Amino acid sequence: MIDVFLNEKYIGEVANAKTFMENVKAERRGGKLPATMNIYYDEKSNEIYLDSSKGRARRPLIVVENGKSLLTDDHYEKLKKNELKWSDLLKQGIIEYIDAAEEENIYVALKEEDITKEHTHLEIDPIVILGLTTSLVPFSNFVQSSRLNRGQKTQKQSLGLYLANYHLRIDTDVNILHYPQAPIVRSFMHDVSKYNEHPSGQNVVVALMSYHGYNMQDSLIINKASIERGLARSTFFRPYSSEELRYQGGLVDEIGVPDKDVKGYRSEEDYRHLEDDGIIYPEAKVDMEQVLIGKTSPPRFLGDMEEFTLAANTRREASTTIRHGERGVVDNIIITENEEGNKLVVVKVRDQRIPEVGDKFATRHGQKGVIGAIVPSTDMPFTASGLIPDIIFSPHSVPSRMSISHLMELLGGKVGALSGRTIDATTFAGEKEEDLRKELLSLGFKENGTEKLYNGITGEEYEATIFVGNQYYMKLKYMVANKLHARASGRIQLLTRQPIEGRAKGGGMRLGEMEKDCFVAHGASLLLKERFDSDKTRLHVCESCGLFAVSDDYKGKKFCQRCGNNVEITTIELSYAFKLLLDELKSLGFYPKLKLKSKYLD
Repeated sequence: MIDVFLNEKYIGEVANAKTFMENVKAERRGGKLPATMNIYYDEKSNEIYLDSSKGRARRPLIVVENGKSLLTDDHYEKLKKNELKWSDLLKQGIIEYIDAAEEENIYVALKEEDITKEHTHLEIDPIVILGLTTSLVPFSNFVQSSRLNRGQKTQKQSLGLYLANYHLRIDTDVNILHYPQAPIVRSFMHDVSKYNEHPSGQNVVVALMSYHGYNMQDSLIINKASIERGLARSTFFRPYSSEELRYQGGLVDEIGVPDKDVKGYRSEEDYRHLEDDGIIYPEAKVDMEQVLIGKTSPPRFLGDMEEFTLAANTRREASTTIRHGERGVVDNIIITENEEGNKLVVVKVRDQRIPEVGDKFATRHGQKGVIGAIVPSTDMPFTASGLIPDIIFSPHSVPSRMSISHLMELLGGKVGALSGRTIDATTFAGEKEEDLRKELLSLGFKENGTEKLYNGITGEEYEATIFVGNQYYMKLKYMVANKLHARASGRIQLLTRQPIEGRAKGGGMRLGEMEKDCFVAHGASLLLKERFDSDKTRLHVCESCGLFAVSDDYKGKKFCQRCGNNVEITTIELSYAFKLLLDELKSLGFYPKLKLKSKYLD
């Protein structure tokens, strides 16, 4: 006997699993059982599970019986004439929703011509095996699956017009592309998702060739004139907020220009943009560490006795400043109240981002890379008709990745740009390559998309013909301006006296063991020493016992706490982290004795 469970509760037994399942499915398709119910037979445990619970992912499939689809040509005609609706197909049992469990017991055909006697269901269309962003990739049936995965991922990171009312919104870390375009080569999903209302890329002319080695390792070479005309130009928005908090004892924060007697007062230069209310004015140009919202806070952690002292009257500086490494123009200021009724000020800062070397770009086929060089248009190669490509893409990026869809889009983009129409590149159902080649030939170009190019520097004709086409390129949110990181002296950690971590905090970049090994291999000893001076400290060592001694500069005395005054004490330079290690060894009961030797002795 086979146990039967409904929504994970035991309800009884049946003798024949196959007959029972067929009866349940027939009753469901006939409308006697709810359409939300799914059935699954687990052969290993010999149990049948019926499920009608909420929260399951279910997908529609066409029912196949005796090797034939139940959805006939008559149904298609009635659907076109609006005589039939989706709900009618569900009621008639022609289409049914299957969950992940029932999917284990069915056999689905991808296309109608693939149906055999064993098949139980048919996909509504082969494209439904793809998700939303994946189905936006043109000609995606001509690309490797891992590249397709990367291609749909890059679309989520691209800049565009994410919302039309971005001016009124306060979103963190927002980028807006200045001149977004609808793609020439597109799938039907672009219409379904209303992609034209929120595009996230631009159509550019691409030449596939190497150029002085600047497009190695997926790098791109971009025409400087294209950038000057507005290619891939974007604006980065970041909000900064501050509120007047209330503390115990009636103490409150105050938004305003801080007085000079405030603890932690910055330079007057930092406060120069603030108006009388302590808030910066719109369209002010601000640089890093400059104050946007002036604020002072009451002193923290006051004891009972300290409440009557001078410290109780000293407020501390708590202004909101531009992040380290960022700059921009004040775009918008909002003054309001939060839920508690406290004053809340939000300042939105914008920064125009013009493409520079190191900014990341990608196509919809997982071909991503950074700008390797920005070349003046006078030095760029040009076609016989005088066309200068916007981007030079490395041909070595295609063969190993097998991204044929990338080349198909270039060909389709060229045809679309010349004929003034959009190219249908829907997966499994797009325009055929042969048709695109014929149309390109009729437009007066070589059918394979190649053209003669001329060297922009010498004017000579290249021996090889170069593949030139139009492609939809996306600028990604990863920009050099957000990653650029350098520091001289600055904030250090309390324990190790080494620079703090993190770009936002003004920290340093750690030189690890492997980087150290590189310097050693290069013999760059002075550079290595300079790198390891970040926590350099001068200490005094007793040459008798090898422990740290005391040097009292005020009294001009040097002595060892263990050996007394009549010992030789030497000043040495070492890493503070090493001094910390010696202190920790002492705490464990070890005796780390330092034996000094003059470096000037033979």
